[in-house]
Amino acid sequence: MGRQVKRAFRYRFHPTNAQTAELSRTFGCVRLVYNRALQERTRAYRDEGRRVSYADSSAMLTEWKRTEELAFLGEVSCVPSQQAPRHLQGAFMNFWGRLAEYPTFKSKKKSRASAEYTRSGFRLRNGLRTLAKMSEPLDIAWSRPLPEGAQPSTVTVSRDAAGRWFVSLLCDDTITTLPPTDTMVGIDAGPTSLVTLSTGEKIADPRHERRHRRRLAKAQRASSRKAKGSRNREKARRMVALARAISDAAWRQMRGMLEYKTAWYGRNLIVVDRWYPSSKLCSACGRQAAAMPLSVRARTCTCCGTTHDRDANAARNLLAAGLAES
Repeated sequence: MGRQVKRAFRYRFHPTNAQTAELSRTFGCVRLVYNRALQERTRAYRDEGRRVSYADSSAMLTEWKRTEELAFLGEVSCVPSQQAPRHLQGAFMNFWGRLAEYPTFKSKKKSRASAEYTRSGFRLRNGLRTLAKMSEPLDIAWSRPLPEGAQPSTVTVSRDAAGRWFVSLLCDDTITTLPPTDTMVGIDAGPTSLVTLSTGEKIADPRHERRHRRRLAKAQRASSRKAKGSRNREKARRMVALARAISDAAWRQMRGMLEYKTAWYGRNLIVVDRWYPSSKLCSACGRQAAAMPLSVRARTCTCCGTTHDRDANAARNLLAAGLAES
């Protein structure tokens, strides 16, 4: 049995010089509209106690285009700019639902450069995608086929920090539900790997692993010089905080994928309370340690004498807790 889902298919593409210039201008306009709308929503609530809705932000965009200062917004495709208030609304919905922090302004250097085109903003020509305001189709590297007869509802173009270009096509797809199985696994998120399974397998986050190694090397060099002073200590604390933020972001992304993919394939995902002491419990006898500093990567239970890898032990405890809740 299959189910219809929305699924994004992402590909590399190589823009022409003209397309690069057009898309760069579009990215700038999308960022400007998002930041202006955020600024106005923040000001209205702070000064007037008034909430600005998505419809209000869209109306503001229409007015901005009529001003001399922002008339250039009409020189690029209007479709991506029109999506910026919708994306901002989504950010506020996550904030109100306590799923994210208060929305922040998009930075030219740090924020993801992207633009979303809805159905009116792109055309299909022999399988190639031509975006609004462009005469030539995108040179896409089709690394995998789209579902047969797929008609994308949105096309999102982005450029990463390394200057690589990507196009993501959101299509309807049919997912086949897998047959029932008795296989179960516990998953623990940790600082040294993205996740550890109750089987003992560890899955590293390549991005986090490379950054972690670079920061660890810097920290080692700094400590070998026996650096002293508040400035150096503060720098070290910032590095640790940043590494943890990267790890948390990667785990949130993976959890989101687990949530929708288990639903796709007819599997159950049980999320255990974040305060459950999975690292402190011995998965062999159940004895709980009084403390378990993050620096302790392996432990020997003082009750039964079993030696555990910290993360694999936590994953086994999470599996047991999930089974108790199911």
